[in-house]
Formats: sequence, structure tokens, C-alpha cells
Amino acid sequence: MVAIIGAGPIGLATSIALKNRGIPSFLIDRGCLVNSIYNYPVNMTFFSTSDRLEIGNIPFISHGPKPTRKEALEYYRRAAEHYDLDVRLYESVDTVKGEDGDFTIITDKGSYSADKVVVATGFYGQENKMGVPGEDLEKVLHYYDEPHRYAWQNVLVVGGGNSAVDAALETYRSGADVSILVRNDSLKDSIKYWVKPDIENRIKEESIIGYFNSEVLEIREKEVDIKTPDGKKTLKNDFVLAMTGYRPHYGLMESLEIELTDDDVKMPVYREESLETNRPGMYVAGVVCGGMDTSRLFIENTRVHADQIAKDIEQKLG
Repeated sequence: MVAIIGAGPIGLATSIALKNRGIPSFLIDRGCLVNSIYNYPVNMTFFSTSDRLEIGNIPFISHGPKPTRKEALEYYRRAAEHYDLDVRLYESVDTVKGEDGDFTIITDKGSYSADKVVVATGFYGQENKMGVPGEDLEKVLHYYDEPHRYAWQNVLVVGGGNSAVDAALETYRSGADVSILVRNDSLKDSIKYWVKPDIENRIKEESIIGYFNSEVLEIREKEVDIKTPDGKKTLKNDFVLAMTGYRPHYGLMESLEIELTDDDVKMPVYREESLETNRPGMYVAGVVCGGMDTSRLFIENTRVHADQIAKDIEQKLG
């Protein structure tokens, strides 16, 4: 039996690859199925084409040139149903005891036995905090959902990537008074090519106010203090959308005794061919393998992890 922590696309793909080899497995996730994709903006469109997101040799047919969040949620749910995967949702893993061949997975709902463990928790484990006074106010959100609630409100979007740009454009078009704050001198080069001209033109015409080389100093109920190249400014504010990125669930990896690289990336240490970590019988899969470098690994280029891990486990289990 193999326990897979994380029921995202790569966790599902790994369970499918194991099943195709006659090896039973179960998945545990502290959220819903493909929880990371569920937390994407409601109207999000993927950068990749649908064929690059496929798992288990199941075709992913989308209505447009690029699939939407809604289509992806349905696709991965149907893939899990097709293969009749054993998925246990809304259950948090606290730690894993034991050793290779005799692991005990301890969760907030009970405990389970497994011969091998695969960690496929992605990098949406925790949000990157700004570390400023007022960040814990209810009006500060690190996950953006949809624009309607922000109509006619003063909204500050923090970040320079795709999530920040999508949030800024959608809330602006829903009637919000929007500013976007970027700590660098420009938006990220990775902005979707069909979106970048839109945000640049809105900033240029000042429909959306852009603050570059800037940072948040303090958040209050109706105001935000920011530091800009022109000095400190106080903005009227009802909501702060902190699209500052996310990081892997390092607390879990530490409790699992997975070794991390001693640098800013904090990447789990694993064998390239098998993805087995320093702890025998425990593997990592998917974007969690990139640590803090969240721009290198995606669903598209980590789907191969499923077969790598399944092949290694099959050989070791005989």
C-alpha cells in the first residue's frame, strides 16, 4: 500500500500509475480535490493547452484554445472517478512515523498504514506574508476568487505576476477603484501574452494606478500606507489583495524529516531518477520538488514523476 499526501493533479497521476501496475494506494488532502486549482481565480484561463495537463491517458477536451479553471476541476474529478481512486479529503496529515515498509500516517482524523509514502503537496501550502502591521485584518486576502464583491470599493492589489494582473483587471472592470503595487520596476515577464498589453494600457491611461519599486508599510481599516520612490503615500482602501505568491508546506516536510537544500530555494533533496528522498521509502512528486522556485515546475513538466515513482516502487516491492 502506498500513501499519497496531496490530491492534486500529480498526486492523482501517481495513484493512477501505481494502479496500472497493480499497486494499491490512497490519497489524503487537507482540502478538496485538486485544491490548488480550486483556489485559482474563478475566471482563470490556463497558460497551457489542455493536452499538456492530461493524466492517465484520459483526453482533456476544452471548449477554447486554452482550458479554464472550471474545465480543469471537472476533468480531474472525472479522472479520479474513472480510475476509482481512493481519495480522502479534508484530512490533514500531522506526521509520518515508522520506516520503509512499515509507515504509519497520522492525521487529524486517525492513522493509516503504508509501505511507501509520496509527498505531492504542491507549493500552495502557505501564502508569502508581507510582514506588515494590519496584514491580519479580514480585508486582506491572499487568495483571489472573483470580482463582484469588490464593486465600487477601493482595492489595492499587491504583486507583479499573473494572479495580481488578473485580479487588478477583473476588479477594475467590475467597478472597483484599483491600484496595483509592484516591488520591482516592472511587471513580470511571465505575464500571459494576451493579458500584458491590457494591463500596461490600463496603467498608462491611469484607469488602474500603478506603483512600482514600492512596498506596503501598514494596513488599517480604511487606509494603506505605502512607500514609493516619491516618498510615503496614504491610500484610501477597502480591500488588499496580496497576490504575493505561495510556498511549500515546510512545516509538514520538516515533520516528515525530509532534507532540504541549505539555500534560499529550500528544495527537498531527492534522487533524480526515482524522486526518493533522504528518508527511504518516502518520495516527493510534482511542483513541491522545486521548493521556493515556483516558476520552474508545473503540472506540464512534472507529470512524468508519476511513472518514475511508480516504476521505482514496483521494482522495490517486487
